[in-house]
Amino acid sequence: MNTEDLPRSRSVLLLIDFINPMDFPGAQDLAECAVQAARATSALKAALRKAGVPAIYANDNYGGWQSDFQTLVERCARGGGASGEMARLLRPQHGDLTLLKPRHSAFLGSPLDLLLSRMEAKEIIITGVATDICVQLTAMDGFLRGYTLRVPADCTAAESADFRKQSIAYMERVLKCDVAPSAFIPGAATSAPPHRRRA
Repeated sequence: MNTEDLPRSRSVLLLIDFINPMDFPGAQDLAECAVQAARATSALKAALRKAGVPAIYANDNYGGWQSDFQTLVERCARGGGASGEMARLLRPQHGDLTLLKPRHSAFLGSPLDLLLSRMEAKEIIITGVATDICVQLTAMDGFLRGYTLRVPADCTAAESADFRKQSIAYMERVLKCDVAPSAFIPGAATSAPPHRRRA
């Protein structure tokens, strides 16, 4: 995609590691919560797409330096369990952007910051797995770069409820993220009241 073809938008939806083989230690503990987060993110993505908010998939390359994102999507979508369900729920659509990341943060060693700059984005809506690892570290790098951050709590998952709760609290307190559920994001629902950050 040429730079001229990139969508311009103040807000961007970022989906982290939802396209996931789920073949690592701890995956079973993450699976149920991850599928719930994928369902919430699917609904959010559909609503934001109608509102003109573009989506970027930032996905681990799982050590495959010749990885192809679409191949990973198809491989996961053909599978069963949480991996297959997430891939089918969140299969990229025409116009969605994708990038492969080599480490936990979606910013580290990837073109994400340049891409966001070219899109003129100021706000990132971060979703994905795991809340306390890749999501939190991406939020940290986004905070350091001066982006406004939303991390809708229902659109993330961790291996335990405590891990998720502690991470969400940290991102709200330290990284100044708006962690209100996805229904409170402008464009996601017409009937939700405005979210007010606690003092």
